[in-house]
Amino acid sequence: MLLSKLLEEIGYERIVGDIAGVEIEGIGADSRHVMKGDLFICFRGGENDGHAFAAEAVSCGAAALVVERVLDLPAVQIVVPDGRKAMTEIAAAFYGHPERRLKIVGITGTNGKTTTAHMLAAILKEGGISCGNIGTLGIFYANKEISPELTTPDPIFLYKIFADMVASGVETVVMEVSAHALFYGKVDGIEFSYCIFTNLTEDHLDFFKTMDSYAAAKEKLFLPGRCDCAILNFDDEMGRRLAGVAVQSYSYALENPADVFAVDIAENFDGCRYVINLFDDLYEIRLNMTGLHNVYNSMAAAVCAAKMGIPVSVIAEGLASLEKVSGRLERVGEMNGADIFVDFAHTPDGLEKSLRALKPHCAGRLICLFGCGGNRDALKRPIMGEVSAQYSDFTVLTSDNPRYEDPFDIILEIERGVRKHTDEYILVVDRESAIEYAMDKLRPGDVLLVAGKGGENYQEIMGVRHIYSDFSTIRNILKYKASEKSGKNEN
Repeated sequence: MLLSKLLEEIGYERIVGDIAGVEIEGIGADSRHVMKGDLFICFRGGENDGHAFAAEAVSCGAAALVVERVLDLPAVQIVVPDGRKAMTEIAAAFYGHPERRLKIVGITGTNGKTTTAHMLAAILKEGGISCGNIGTLGIFYANKEISPELTTPDPIFLYKIFADMVASGVETVVMEVSAHALFYGKVDGIEFSYCIFTNLTEDHLDFFKTMDSYAAAKEKLFLPGRCDCAILNFDDEMGRRLAGVAVQSYSYALENPADVFAVDIAENFDGCRYVINLFDDLYEIRLNMTGLHNVYNSMAAAVCAAKMGIPVSVIAEGLASLEKVSGRLERVGEMNGADIFVDFAHTPDGLEKSLRALKPHCAGRLICLFGCGGNRDALKRPIMGEVSAQYSDFTVLTSDNPRYEDPFDIILEIERGVRKHTDEYILVVDRESAIEYAMDKLRPGDVLLVAGKGGENYQEIMGVRHIYSDFSTIRNILKYKASEKSGKNEN
């Protein structure tokens, strides 16, 4: 693609050098992956400044640079006021604006994004609509699966995926949109057909500092020109507020008046049943996931699907077809007559909802095992400790992606909250050892919740991602205990 043609679609201040006949073969913002003929885009990031790697990009054959300031390098340079904004504009133009040929649904909120996305995708599939899904668990479309990196991919990769989705016959994309992605403008330029808001609770305050700043980032998704139609949780104050922001909106709730609501809710370990009032159309809904929070998630997906023209009978069939969402309150197995669940809950609200969902079905003790990530919102650590102490009978505090912090120091901060309410807890720093300890404590009727990581397949320590999975750990322990028991019986 001619650079001159590409520049017709972005705002720039000036050009340094001669762009006549310059062909762009690819675009990138990571100098480690630059190839001959690429356009290298520089901007100041949270930790690094891309301008510092421009020389490396040139040495690798970059055809031109996009910069926020002129660099002393022998290369064509396009000077822009905002490198991030330019990256989004360039990515969209380079890949031929695939976003304009897709119906895109954006889902934001502190908790429930992933489950809601998978529920909606299941409904669309049931309705015969070719759908792509982008989010925390990865990217799925046209029998392709791409491992997860970020909840919302960076613009260059995002538009590349959009382009391949179009080429693969995808009609609709359901994507999770994180607050960070909105703050950094990753989805600027995309006009979403529908935007779903799940909830707003404390998270990411290490970055946003205040709940008001966090909320402001979320609100960007619903501004006029960005969102054609909003689907809002009216049991959340932020959801009600967004009704005054969005051009058009529909609501769902259990506690407040709303367009869509649920009655006759029944829950057990195997799932939920309820009757949905979907714009005055009544229908029984069956879910293979338990918890009141999943009733909310399914209502959000149902409202969106209904507004897309899908009949309530198909919506019900789609929701019933979804067996599980990996790591979202997922039953892993049984030991000593006790049930073991894995959940992604990593916020105070998420942990409370998961514990409250399990408690009514727990004939014995509810045991909660969790930790908190390092170099992230430290304010929520003691709060999560309080939540576990209040809603479970015993707490096992352990490590969870300590990153560059000492895991024991993180655990001590969580312990401050636990200590306020109970002395029924233990600290076990190594996560595998903690899980084995908790499983050894199980008796008939107990329930163990292993929270915080869900479907993650790594443990991040000192900048290195070590292969690790709660699922694998639990299953290996179950297998070992079973073989140990079998060996004793043979003797």
